[in-house]
Amino acid sequence: MNDDILKGKWAQLKGRVKEQWGKLTDDEIDQLDGRRDQLVGKVQERYGIAKEQASRDVDNWLNNTAAQY
Repeated sequence: MNDDILKGKWAQLKGRVKEQWGKLTDDEIDQLDGRRDQLVGKVQERYGIAKEQASRDVDNWLNNTAAQY
């Protein structure tokens, strides 16, 4: 799923983000506004993982989610 599609479908995906990364607050998810790079940063920060791991996790989630749309 590319960044443009992510931004366009963000309203639909916010709930799925919350399901996947429950440590993120609703306010944080709203502020992300469909920006992949910021999602990676928040996942990294909240879960205390390396940026590369957070990036892989987000990409895997996006690829799996894109298959449903």
